[in-house]
Amino acid sequence: MSGFKLKRLGMIMEPEPGNPQEIEGVLNPAAIRGPDGKLYLFPRLVSKGNYSRIGIARVLFNEDGDPSGVERLGIALEPETDYELRSDGSGGCEDPRITYVEPLHNYVMTYTALSPNGPRIALASSEDLFHWKRIGLAIFEPYDGIDFVHVDNKDASIFPVAIPNHAGKMQLALLHRPLFQGTRPEETVLQSKLRVVDIDRESIWISYCPMTFEGLEPYHISLFNSHHRLATPVSPWERLKIGGGTPPIMTKHGWLIIYHGVSEISDTGNNKHHLCYSAGVMVLSKEHPRVIRFRSVEPVLTPVLPQEQHGIIDNVVFPTGIDRRDDLGTPDRIDVYYGMADKRIGVARLDVPDVLPPGGVADPKEAKV
Repeated sequence: MSGFKLKRLGMIMEPEPGNPQEIEGVLNPAAIRGPDGKLYLFPRLVSKGNYSRIGIARVLFNEDGDPSGVERLGIALEPETDYELRSDGSGGCEDPRITYVEPLHNYVMTYTALSPNGPRIALASSEDLFHWKRIGLAIFEPYDGIDFVHVDNKDASIFPVAIPNHAGKMQLALLHRPLFQGTRPEETVLQSKLRVVDIDRESIWISYCPMTFEGLEPYHISLFNSHHRLATPVSPWERLKIGGGTPPIMTKHGWLIIYHGVSEISDTGNNKHHLCYSAGVMVLSKEHPRVIRFRSVEPVLTPVLPQEQHGIIDNVVFPTGIDRRDDLGTPDRIDVYYGMADKRIGVARLDVPDVLPPGGVADPKEAKV
């Protein structure tokens, strides 16, 4: 195992009986502390026909300080714009991540907009978490022959502070995972188990927003360039796909991310390909976040509970929300909120070790899995 200690704390949210907005699932929430110091979840609420809204819920805690439930507070975003709606009436605002961006003095939400062209990264901002203004779709400049604009893109999150790009210039940065043709796990599972990974088109990327910080407004966050390939599938548990997870948070070892990987579950009874979504830990250098200091050889969370193995999509744990427990005076305790089989929301506790475990993997120049 990775050496990071993880303990499940239980299921915290599931579809509310009789609520048509949640009939097809409550999943993949953002988690963020509000101006009042309380913790809020922003779950994806799925109604009939995979039509998704982003809700708001306040997290409730028990006497031990562990999350024990939620209080539903309404809707943060629902499909309204042309990049969130399709001509057939479908669409969606999905899988949010929220970061308090210190240079902006604002909360910034990244979410998946189910546009007429496919899933795309969209952004919104808020001063109080309850009133959101859309910024629009993220725009990506091409890089070294790679077209980020005309491909699907998901699982994005923003760093809370400016970080140095390849030239050392301090800029806001976005983690994202473009979905080039042939890189979805449903496609890679059909390829040879000894396939060569396309390291440019199967990776998590960091892209930077060129801006000055004088008179900065959230709506200036849209254009991203200075792209850097961060991480590629290298371990068996992420053989079919690697993707983003929780927004980066600072720990004593550097920037910590809980990300997801996809592998295959063997089924000797037939020729069907069953996918398994697991979660791992990645630690990036504090000074140079383009450098990976540690990465899980084995996942820290895999689907083992019935609620994780059976749902809208079976065998899925999908981390999206993260909360460092400064409120308890324990910054080495991290609570991770995750989707369970695309139907419910669970929470687990991750304890940051005093020393990074040895043996963490990093990307080779050419990745084979």
